[in-house]
Amino acid sequence: MENKVTIKIPRELHQRLGRMISGTGFSSVTELIVFVMRTLASGGEIEPEDRLTAEEVRVIRERLKRLGYLKGED
Repeated sequence: MENKVTIKIPRELHQRLGRMISGTGFSSVTELIVFVMRTLASGGEIEPEDRLTAEEVRVIRERLKRLGYLKGED
């Protein structure tokens, strides 16, 4: 039996992903997320040149706040 953990994502994101996978061959949102994470992890380590700058992180967080994914978090 495979060991598994639970990862929490916003319900709205889960619902959006559920709509996106229709007709794609993915049988569930979990299957899609595992595929994406395995694809990302297969790239190996995150290289220093791949890291975001503090300004890039700030811009991303602001956008996520405007989209409703972050609530006043800094």
